[in-house]
This record gives sequence, structure tokens and C-alpha cells, in this order.
Amino acid sequence: MDLITVGDVMVDVHVEAPAIKRGGDVHGRVRLQPAGTSANAAVWAAWDGASARVHGRVGGDLGGRLLEDALAERGVEPALAFDEGAPTGTMLVVVEAGERSMVADRGANARLEPGDLPSSFAAGAVLVSGYLVLQEPTTDVALEALRRSRATFTGVEAASWPLVESFGAAAFIDRTADAGADAVFANDREAEVLTGAQGREAARRLGERFRLACVKRGAEGAVMSLAGSLIETRAGQIDEIDPTGAGDAFDGVLLGALGRGVDPAEALGRACRAGARVAASSSTWPEADPS
Repeated sequence: MDLITVGDVMVDVHVEAPAIKRGGDVHGRVRLQPAGTSANAAVWAAWDGASARVHGRVGGDLGGRLLEDALAERGVEPALAFDEGAPTGTMLVVVEAGERSMVADRGANARLEPGDLPSSFAAGAVLVSGYLVLQEPTTDVALEALRRSRATFTGVEAASWPLVESFGAAAFIDRTADAGADAVFANDREAEVLTGAQGREAARRLGERFRLACVKRGAEGAVMSLAGSLIETRAGQIDEIDPTGAGDAFDGVLLGALGRGVDPAEALGRACRAGARVAASSSTWPEADPS
């Protein structure tokens, strides 16, 4: 297996509507799509040619079954635990009169247990969701997943700068590194919270603790510290529509490529192109293969 991801598997519900008067009803556009950081990363790794598997917990409901089928259709092995006592995690994204609001229900994701995971992960790369690390009650199972990794690269992503601030930057770095993470992924804001720096300097500082450290810079591309050497790539010009999930695509493609031995500079370029492709669309997943 080239990439194994552990963590969040969600259903996204996107709603676009005009201003709604209190208690009123309107017509709008409602779109349902599979998502979640771990599912997104695995699907994009598979799109890039990697073999991929995702471990997570979903509800014993329609959403859970749909996610299992959707992952399998995209060439990802769904290793999902079904929880009859909790709903599948759901993210509600509401765009009302141009203003965007989000409501997250972790659902079954928050009930992931060590028993849902194998005793070890043998793969080219393993990626554990930062949301698992940064939020109770799943911090311990996230760290246990890192300890069970037997991969060339064992990664964790920073997920959310407010959550990192609340958890503590030093605690995030120390606890994940001590559990076995040797790769970390962060966008510029997350990297700044972790290190007090951005860009090259942030990657360099993170690289002092992790063998692989990536700082994702959106339209500016990305910078990666690998075994102390810095590698940079620029992003191509795009018309951004929605950047949601772009970082997940980047993480999955990069680790999936590195996990199967792709040259690091080439892997970084592929990851940036995948992230740009997400940002230039309204979907977090690539188009399905019609065949």
C-alpha cells in the first residue's frame, strides 16, 4: 500500500440561497458530496496513481454507506467502522447572500477507537488527521495511530490554526513527533502559529523536528524541507472558486507519490497541481472516471 490515511470521513452539504428572513422559506441550490480530510487525501492519492486505504468511523446510516461506496468507486480501499450509535460526520456549508457560514458535526468521527485500527500500518506513507490529534476525545487514538505506523513517511497535518492555538503549538509538535510522526503539513497560517514564521523559514524550523515538513502557500506554491534540504515550487495561475480541500489533495498526492518512490521535487509539483485543481473547482474530489 502506498498511502494509508486515518481520521475524518464526512458528508458535506453545501447550501446556496438568497437572504432568508427569520422563519421564511426560499429556493436555493443544495449539493451533497463526500468529504473529510482523510477521505479527500486518499482519493487524490489514488487519482495520482497511488494505492490508498482510509481508516475511519462512520454512522450506520445512509451517509456512511454512501461514503463507503464513493471511496471504493474512486479506487480507495474503505476500512470503515460502522457505528450504530452515532451519525456519520457532516459539514454544513451555507452561502447566504454572499456570506459563508459552516457548521460541523463530527458525529462518528469523534468515536474512533484503537480497536477500529489494525495493530500496525505497513505502507509507503501514513497520514493521520490533525483534527483527530487536536480534538478530544480522539487525541489518544490519533497518537496511537502514529505509534502503529511502519511507514517510510508517517505524517500529520495541522488542520486548523485556531485548534492548534487552543491545543498548544509546542504540545502539537512534541506529542506527534514523540509518537512517531516524521512528516508535518501546514498552511502558512498554521505554520506561523506553530513556528512564529512563514514560508521558507517556517519549513526550516519545522524541519528541525520533522524529517519532512511542508508549508502550503496557496497561490504562492509550497516549500518543503526534506532531510534538511529545502525544495520549492510555484503554483500555476488559476481562477480560484473554492479552496476547500485543496490542502488535503496536496497532502495525499505528495505522500502517495513519496511513498512509492517518486522524486521529491516531482512529487511536490504534482501536489501543488492537485491542490490548484481543487481550488479552481467547486468540488473537493476529482471527477469520477466514466469507465
